[in-house]
Amino acid sequence: MSETRLRTAHTSELARDELEEVRALLDAGFEGDFSDEDFEHGLGGMHVLVHENGELVAHGSVVQRRVVHQGRALRIGYVEAVVVRADLRRRGLAGRVMAELERVIDRAYVLGALSASEDGAGLYHGRGWQVWGGRIGTLSPAGPVLLPEEEGSTYVWVPPGGVRLDPAGRLDFDWRDGDVL
Repeated sequence: MSETRLRTAHTSELARDELEEVRALLDAGFEGDFSDEDFEHGLGGMHVLVHENGELVAHGSVVQRRVVHQGRALRIGYVEAVVVRADLRRRGLAGRVMAELERVIDRAYVLGALSASEDGAGLYHGRGWQVWGGRIGTLSPAGPVLLPEEEGSTYVWVPPGGVRLDPAGRLDFDWRDGDVL
């Protein structure tokens, strides 16, 4: 019988070898399509780590970002680096990771957001995350820029008591290197 342990910790609480283990899981889970910038995007916030028999098998993190909506800069929890080891998928591990990330968002942010791959979209939709129906943009160093390629894959989750959003409105995310979303 396997022993499963879930741990929630801030990046500052993770040892170097733990971060290397997270990176290795992400590299394997994304089949080499996980850049240094992608990894950096998942740091500086809260991590959920799932271990089975002492081995890391699932991970996700939530980091603080700002998004401008209807003239207001909102503090949001942005979900990053969600992965489950390939041979253990479809066992509910990603759901456990997301439940804990949603708990963090509920307690610390007015809104959750993420960018979903086609493979991951079903997980988020099934948990009540909604595809953002309005425009998506970023506040780049050159000014506001629309990101039409992100429309249809950007999901939001409003915790109980969270902010009211205009579903037809625009979300402008803060700028960062690499993929903005």
